[in-house]
Amino acid sequence: MKKHFSSLLIWILVFYSCEEEKKSKYDLLILNATIIDVKTGTLNNGSFIAISNDTIRLIGKMNNMNKLESLETIDVDNKYVMPGLWDMHVHFRGGDSLIQENKNLLPLFLSHGVTTIRDAGGDITPSIMKWRNQLRNKTLDGPNIFTSGPKLDGPKPTWEGSINIVDSSQIKMALDSLEAIDVDYVKLYNYNLSKEIFYNILKEAEKRGLKTTGHVPETANLMEAIAYGLDGEEHMFSSLQACSKLVDGRLEFDSKIAEEVYAKMASKDFYITPTLHIGKILTEILDTNHSNDELLPFIGKGIQKTYQMRINSAIKRKAEGSDLGAKTEKQFSEMIVPMYQAGINLLAGSDCGPFNSYTYPGESLHGELIMLVEAGLTPQQALKCSIINGPKFFGLENYYGSIESNTVADLIVLDKNPLENIENIEEINTVINKGKVLSRGSISQILKPLKH
Repeated sequence: MKKHFSSLLIWILVFYSCEEEKKSKYDLLILNATIIDVKTGTLNNGSFIAISNDTIRLIGKMNNMNKLESLETIDVDNKYVMPGLWDMHVHFRGGDSLIQENKNLLPLFLSHGVTTIRDAGGDITPSIMKWRNQLRNKTLDGPNIFTSGPKLDGPKPTWEGSINIVDSSQIKMALDSLEAIDVDYVKLYNYNLSKEIFYNILKEAEKRGLKTTGHVPETANLMEAIAYGLDGEEHMFSSLQACSKLVDGRLEFDSKIAEEVYAKMASKDFYITPTLHIGKILTEILDTNHSNDELLPFIGKGIQKTYQMRINSAIKRKAEGSDLGAKTEKQFSEMIVPMYQAGINLLAGSDCGPFNSYTYPGESLHGELIMLVEAGLTPQQALKCSIINGPKFFGLENYYGSIESNTVADLIVLDKNPLENIENIEEINTVINKGKVLSRGSISQILKPLKH
């Protein structure tokens, strides 16, 4: 198993090393809950949940509940309670002038039940690190943040803020710098990294036990990269390439090759973040009027200006008469069920953030879960991609993903059962984040000052 960075481990140890487990007085009692077990897809009706110090201490049946004392009690009236959602691919970026607008996105995640996010690299790393600490210390409202810090890229980085690696002699220094700022994993980008340097980064990261994910250079081979220690792929372009063969000079998907590739990936406990929802948004961007989107007024004007980049790209593709994007997205969708059945760890990620047009925090993760179901997964399987596999990527599956003693009390209360219909994930009644109860009303008050 890959190691994780020291301060994260220390934080986890401190977080759970409380002596209040044996006390009968709790910080929060949740009564009359219908607990959703995402692992098994079962319901536990008529339950109570006792929470202290951000941690679930006791669960049980209401009719067996002895007299318990708590500072706060909420009766959820048989509504559905489940662990908070994880969005495993988001971005904060756009330079110093957009730092505040990026920070203003944090409450949008909470309003949609997203209690943890994985930042996939940008150009405002110092601010993200500051927010991460404030969130852990409960001096800022928002989801937990895990971050890669700057991406690793080649001599002419695609995105601002990346660390450019020109030759292999710079790899150790680059990884040293990431460890020095205490990032949670390593994100690689593909367009300017040579195959040799890409492989050498993976080898050095593997020696250090660092988790790696990202994009694979077209000159590199995904299966070789996995052999060198790559833990995950963001999006599915390299997977599609690995599952294809040349036919009349063009790559075509081959299901037999795919079976072999999927089996090898599963044997290495590999992770893939499909990001289907943003693919749909960007493919249809010129045919959709987003001016009346409900969440657009919550997006800063500076971030809205960054949306033009994707729009311009779509205009260019249309002028060239290319429909490759729609065909590719369709193929990605068809790969989802076979990948899941093979045992590959699929991660639910939205790719929301500046430059990714009309892909709104929180709402876009709901869209991703819905699209995973449309691709053929059951609602329970789609939820696993967020709630179970998200923590698993970081080796934290013992602390997140279930409602039981000694797990983190990041919870959401839903009016309707998402196991019956994945769209019920939008029926957020209450969010419990770091022990703080956020009702619909309190969430609205947090969002109100952010609306333009």
